[in-house]
Amino acid sequence: MLIIRPCKKSDLDDLMNISHAVGKGMTSMPADEAAWMEKISASAQAFNAACPVAQSNTYFMVLEDTATGHLAGTTAIYTGVGLSRPFYSYKISTLVSSSTDLNIIRKTQVLNIVNDYTGSTEVGSIYLLPEYRKPGVGQFLSRARFLTMADFPERFGEQVIAELRGWQDENGRSPLWENLGKPFFGIEFQDAVNTAAIKGSQFISDLMPKYPIYIDLLPKEAQEVIGKPHDFSAPALHMLKKEGFQFTGYVDLFDGGPSVQANIKEIRSVKDSCSSNFQVIDSLPAASPMYLISNENLDNYRVALAPARLTENGDIMIDQATFQALQLAVGSLVRFITMNQSSAHTVDSQAA
Repeated sequence: MLIIRPCKKSDLDDLMNISHAVGKGMTSMPADEAAWMEKISASAQAFNAACPVAQSNTYFMVLEDTATGHLAGTTAIYTGVGLSRPFYSYKISTLVSSSTDLNIIRKTQVLNIVNDYTGSTEVGSIYLLPEYRKPGVGQFLSRARFLTMADFPERFGEQVIAELRGWQDENGRSPLWENLGKPFFGIEFQDAVNTAAIKGSQFISDLMPKYPIYIDLLPKEAQEVIGKPHDFSAPALHMLKKEGFQFTGYVDLFDGGPSVQANIKEIRSVKDSCSSNFQVIDSLPAASPMYLISNENLDNYRVALAPARLTENGDIMIDQATFQALQLAVGSLVRFITMNQSSAHTVDSQAA
């Protein structure tokens, strides 16, 4: 069975392997043991009910294959983004100019560096190893985060955002970085990503131009990738839009990947989730529908993708395997949402 749970120190080797598998461009998952240990420690504190809720928290979760004990993927929620480290984005804006003498009105798009997402809650760090890229598993990783938000809404901000990896070629080259970032920073794309991930984003404030950048003045190859997701991120973007996320003109500073946003109360999986009692039976019919089910226990959090049935009074029936995997206590509650089987194929492999 596949279970989503908080990361822990014993996951370090698997997390390092995943970092190497991710490839270039994900600032939240650098192949650096010290950075991972910091993230693991921060996540342990976030999932500790005895600790006061901090302004900025990291809820980093992993997908474990219980048959092997190894990790199959990752997913995360970050709260209070930009409060401890500046969180920069480009905002696409339109400037309108006119000339009465020439009878011309021109609209020009520009990029401005902004901190508009400061304080938001961010979902990200989704990755699934190739051997687990099967229908529904990517959807499980993505929607489990929203189940967590529904379980503990007081821990998350009203505005939820997601940054998608921008388009890169087969060699990991970012056209936007090559034509806009590199001339100002003088370093390669991956070096910039690693610096931001490990040392923070102060170098962006130090070196990036503060004035609007006219998109029309950039080479065509750079213009074409502004707001364009990486090929691997397109399924994740599709999934987020189905949840109610919208693109409002914000893009990543390094590779131009789109950022999308939604109000937490309007996210479909948050609205549609239910909390109820559960009943345990030995086995369920083979045709039983699939559900995402959480144990609602912050200190020992677990989310499973498992077959289940609803009773007439609204309880959910689960089998013994699910009961044990969620490490449930008799008399506790669970939260669940139905698996969208019709679109399971749309998020079958990789996200950003």
